Amino acid sequence: MSEKETEVLKAEVHNEPDTGGLVLAAEVLPATLPIIPLRPRPAFPNLLVPMVLNDPHEVEAVKRAMESPSHALGLVLAKHADLPDGPDNLNAVGVAGKIVKIIHMDDNSAQFLINTLERFTVEEVTQTGGVLYGRVSYQYEPELSVNSELKAYSMAVVSTLKELVQINPLYSEEIKLFLGRSSLDDPARLADFAANLTSADGKELQQVLECFDTRKRIDMVLILLKKELEVSRLQSKISKQIEEKVSQQQREFFLREQLKAIKKELGLEKEGKTAEIEKFEERLKELKLNDEAQRTVTDEIEKLRLLEPSSPEYHVTRNYLDWLTILPWGKFSKDSYNLEKARKILDRDHHGLSDVKDRIVEFIAVGKMKGDISGSIVCLVGPPGVGKTSVGKSIADALGRTFYRFSLGGMRDEAEIKGHRRTYIGAMPGKFIQAMKSAGTSNPVLMLDEIDKIGASFQGDPASALLEVLDPEQNSTFRDHYLDVPFDLSNVLFIATANQLDTIPAPLLDRMEIIRLSGYILEEKMEIARKYLIPKAIRNAGLKQGQVTIRKAALVALIDGWARESGVRTLENWIKKLMRKAAREFATGRTEPIVIGRDDLISFLGQPLFTTEEIFENVPGVVTGLAWTSMGGATLPIEATAMPSKGKGFKQTGQLGNVMVESSEIAYSYVMAHLKEYGVPEDFFDNHFVHLHVPAGATPKDGPSAGVTMATALISMMTGKPVRAKLGMTGELTLTGRVLPIGGVKEKTIAARRAGLKTLIFPEANRKDFTELPEYLKEGLEVHFAKEYTDVYKLAFERRKQQK
Repeated sequence: MSEKETEVLKAEVHNEPDTGGLVLAAEVLPATLPIIPLRPRPAFPNLLVPMVLNDPHEVEAVKRAMESPSHALGLVLAKHADLPDGPDNLNAVGVAGKIVKIIHMDDNSAQFLINTLERFTVEEVTQTGGVLYGRVSYQYEPELSVNSELKAYSMAVVSTLKELVQINPLYSEEIKLFLGRSSLDDPARLADFAANLTSADGKELQQVLECFDTRKRIDMVLILLKKELEVSRLQSKISKQIEEKVSQQQREFFLREQLKAIKKELGLEKEGKTAEIEKFEERLKELKLNDEAQRTVTDEIEKLRLLEPSSPEYHVTRNYLDWLTILPWGKFSKDSYNLEKARKILDRDHHGLSDVKDRIVEFIAVGKMKGDISGSIVCLVGPPGVGKTSVGKSIADALGRTFYRFSLGGMRDEAEIKGHRRTYIGAMPGKFIQAMKSAGTSNPVLMLDEIDKIGASFQGDPASALLEVLDPEQNSTFRDHYLDVPFDLSNVLFIATANQLDTIPAPLLDRMEIIRLSGYILEEKMEIARKYLIPKAIRNAGLKQGQVTIRKAALVALIDGWARESGVRTLENWIKKLMRKAAREFATGRTEPIVIGRDDLISFLGQPLFTTEEIFENVPGVVTGLAWTSMGGATLPIEATAMPSKGKGFKQTGQLGNVMVESSEIAYSYVMAHLKEYGVPEDFFDNHFVHLHVPAGATPKDGPSAGVTMATALISMMTGKPVRAKLGMTGELTLTGRVLPIGGVKEKTIAARRAGLKTLIFPEANRKDFTELPEYLKEGLEVHFAKEYTDVYKLAFERRKQQK
């Protein structure tokens, strides 16, 4: 129904003729009414309400009402809006109304105007043919003499309505309609009208409808009106704020546009696109691009001139030109080839590592003779915490080059290396081009951290993408997918870091010069802690020099009991913890200095994580081997035992890898083939089940270097002879008894010194590796080299006879 039709119809109702006091049959409200359930608000008496129904049962109720003389219909609020209509889903109080005009009605829908008259209480509800009927009792408004209290309430309601009209003019139309049919002097009607005017929820309005006491009802309505007034004020405030903000933005926009036009007329400012093009051209004056890149930049600038700033292609071209012109084409920093200065910088930043420092100084010396260090790719390999990253920084500092580091660990997308193609939204160059932009020169030192932890996925293989970058023959024309022009990376010094080489693809490893950082022994760690770690931890904890002192014995115990790994990162963390404990003491009022002795460590740090490595002596069947791990070197006791059995058998335990299992089987076969030679009955294995175990069963172990140790353990078990005291050995064994070379000589020597071993057996082929070790590592060790296993046997067993 249109608003115009409603207004005309309301006017017709207001102008109905007076019947002169006679009561017509049509004006008598029946005791039983067809009921229409309302949602979500109830109707109030003495109002003209337009209604639209789309339920066939409700339309049928309207038809039944129109057939009665009174045309009366009951309107009752449903208790639950989401439940179907029924006798149990109706509130107890509703409103009776008279249908005054049918606008439209068919079997499924109806549109009409109803004049609500009186409240009623539902006595009983029945349902016939889907239509609800209610037997009701009417609650007529009593004739009231308006006392001062009711008049005050009425005036309060009227005053609140006036305030609402001032805030929201829409309320004025409703008030005009009400005044046309009623008077403000009637408190009951005023309360119903005001309640209907609010936006309160159905439950609150139903409570007002069910209140038959006019005094209480008008009090409830006044509360609802006050709430409505507050909501309207808040709504008005929000609308005003939004309007002010929009107006301010529009004003600023117009002013900026006017200012831009004025500046353009006066020649004080150029158009955005022109300024961008001039910025790019200004950058190009300082760069030396190759021919292909120069042609591409020229073409892209010409394209930019033709594009409108509002075009999406404009922003793609602008970003592309921004990257092309911001890269350091032809910009180089001057290299420093001062070998003495380089050595001083390396000694300043790192204690020990003399072999590594010598390699780096030699590397710089070659660059001095050649005149450049182009095409160099160095890989620093070592356990965590030995200073690989800081060595890379020192190299950059020694050369006077810019240093930039990024991590390859966990990288799985080839686009991280070579960039995304410009056709993709949000495309960017790869890490190497981004690094060149950040470095600002064409010859920085780029550190590729964790190259051994690079991954691969369905998005590509980053390790394969690195092959072009790290190949001196190819990286002079490195072509990033985003730039799509060659960029020269041949002057970059690449320094990669890795904990181990096993996971690096062979073609990639072939391109790099390997420098090993094996780790630190106890004496080196003590010097590092004294010179670097302790002063740094004192500064970072906010302490002053002299407030905390760590005694030498305490430092030795700290390294041996809490920080036994090859690097010093864990040692640094424990020293930090000591300083935090000390800072807490001073923060709570302590003034005298703290001196940390050996016996104080447990109270500060708790129990040690490591105990002294137990070396079994004079125990047949137990031999100490030397192992290499990614964390450095370690001792590895190997145990063998035999049980009487009806048949031969061999078992290995200790979570051994495939290669180590094969080594144990080779040792078993070798010993079985030479039983007579070592004084063992030839039928020993026919009558015994042999068990070989490597302790620390929760730790996976693999590698071939325990072959000679396993064979020695088996012979010791069978002969009942223990090996000589404080002996450690390592070497790969073959079926013919040859002892093959192994890796990690330095790490294994450090582990042997830490465990207190005095005699070591290495393969003969590793003699050169041991000779290159620093003298302080070799001092106090009796080292033998074996070509054949018979050499190992003599050193392990026959020397023991001489010792006795």
